[in-house]
Amino acid sequence: MKNAKHSELNIAVLTVSDSRGEKQDSSGHFLVEALRDAGHKLADKVIVRDDIYQIRAVVSRWIAEADVDAVLITGGTGFSGRDNTPEAVTPLFDKLIEGFGEVFRALSHDEIGSSTVQSRALAGLANNTVIFCMPGSTGACRTAWNGLIRDQLDGSHRPCNFVGVLGTRKASEVQPDVTAGPVP
Repeated sequence: MKNAKHSELNIAVLTVSDSRGEKQDSSGHFLVEALRDAGHKLADKVIVRDDIYQIRAVVSRWIAEADVDAVLITGGTGFSGRDNTPEAVTPLFDKLIEGFGEVFRALSHDEIGSSTVQSRALAGLANNTVIFCMPGSTGACRTAWNGLIRDQLDGSHRPCNFVGVLGTRKASEVQPDVTAGPVP
């Protein structure tokens, strides 16, 4: 089997926070640096209040754009009254990636113990765009990126990755004999 070449993806970063501005956005800054270090391009970066409709509006715009392949969302995944990211993005998903939240919480348990059950991290596909929703801490973003997301956005990762199911432009860059997408 031939290895697929690395695909440079266009990735948007959304920070959901009622209290952080650009200077205090350490989790968003980490994600931007990590995606660039992995050879991807930053498509856009936005900070919004933890409001269902503001979150949904930004994500809807990005998934409608043909040149946004992935969206990384940090914040709003807890249980406080202002944590609305899952409620905002779930209606947008064409398919839920159930394993993301499960594996994230397993990895996180090694770092923060039982407090990981308070994370509602989730992921899904919408209009051939993959969306990953993580807690707002930089440590949680690091865990999600290093433990899951980086490999799943790498077209050469085996046995499978999400590059082959992202928009037709990216899918055509993957060698035809490459298994892409979730393993059945």
